[in-house]
Amino acid sequence: MRGKGESEEQLSPDTKEEVILVKCDRCGREVSMDDSYQHLGKTLCEDCYIDIRYPAKACDPWAVYSATRSRETLGLKGTKGLTDLQQVIYEFIKGKGKVTREELIKNCELTEAELQTQLAILRHCEMIKGSKEDGRIYLVPFD
Repeated sequence: MRGKGESEEQLSPDTKEEVILVKCDRCGREVSMDDSYQHLGKTLCEDCYIDIRYPAKACDPWAVYSATRSRETLGLKGTKGLTDLQQVIYEFIKGKGKVTREELIKNCELTEAELQTQLAILRHCEMIKGSKEDGRIYLVPFD
């Protein structure tokens, strides 16, 4: 068992070259040192690096245009084309009428970062939107 920041050496089955494996400090996945990234002193896999460096933004007019046109071109309506998780989130919001981010995190067992990514996609697809009521922000169906 290795501790944080330690690596393991293995032979690549294809080339018989030595491959040094490192553990992603964020998700724990093992990746080759060549496929890892350093960010603020942490070793990250590609997915975690992209999540940290380029988080999905909910308010992105170009992403909305691209997502809605792509769905229209593909003939996707309603929850068609969404992932299972996105469908669960959308149906929860639709069923309740309005929910807070905290309710979604608790109900769907997501981290704040995971929720942010999923909500950005649902907003880009014009499935949900934010609504301010009595000083609180709620997520509501788009229509």
